[in-house]
Amino acid sequence: MLYLAYPAPHTPWLPDKEYLGKSGASMYGDFLVMVDAMIGRVLKSLEQNGMAEDTLVIFSSDNGPVWYDTDVERFGHDSSGGLRGMKGDAWEGGHRMPFIVCWPGRVKVRTTSDHTVSFTDVMATFADIVDQDLPPDAGPDSLSFLPALDGKKGSSRGPIIVQSANGTMSIRSGDWKLIEGLGSGGFTKPARANPTAGGPIGQLYDLKNDPGETTNLYLEKPEIVKRLKDELAKAKNDGRTR
Repeated sequence: MLYLAYPAPHTPWLPDKEYLGKSGASMYGDFLVMVDAMIGRVLKSLEQNGMAEDTLVIFSSDNGPVWYDTDVERFGHDSSGGLRGMKGDAWEGGHRMPFIVCWPGRVKVRTTSDHTVSFTDVMATFADIVDQDLPPDAGPDSLSFLPALDGKKGSSRGPIIVQSANGTMSIRSGDWKLIEGLGSGGFTKPARANPTAGGPIGQLYDLKNDPGETTNLYLEKPEIVKRLKDELAKAKNDGRTR
């Protein structure tokens, strides 16, 4: 197993000279072009060593970008891909990441899945692949997504809980997401907002129909708010979700 954690494209932005000006999105974009090239080196090495057909490759990232509205205007590029917020936020732009898998003979090329995955799930998935049981105290929030890799329909995951940069808790369960409080919870201003008279005290979004989190349904769907609050409280009390 190889775990390869690139420092790029985190600051400081330091693309090699051969990548400068390649992206059209400043040194940040150039650094991303360099990351792409480095991944290409890894894949080429697998091919050269006869390992490409027998290796599972996963590519993802740890959090969203720090990319402001002014950056979108300057470069004509939305680094969050239409999602709301950025790194550190409770909104989707803070933590919804690409999750790209290459597994010849197992995962069909150019297929997609709407199965929800957390980084914590990688451990249980690897254990599942090699047919090993996890001890009760290992990976308490890890659930295997191997059925999703195999393209099995109907495979689902329990709730995923995220804590933003300022400690705001949110829970994603199915298509619904509840955020405990108002504001971004992170780097986007305001991080916190006070409720108005008669207004919502939290945020509820239907991510299936509104991935950009434009419409807060907290007051319109009290039964879903209660269900998600109960699920979040249970996870907090249990100390685990598996």
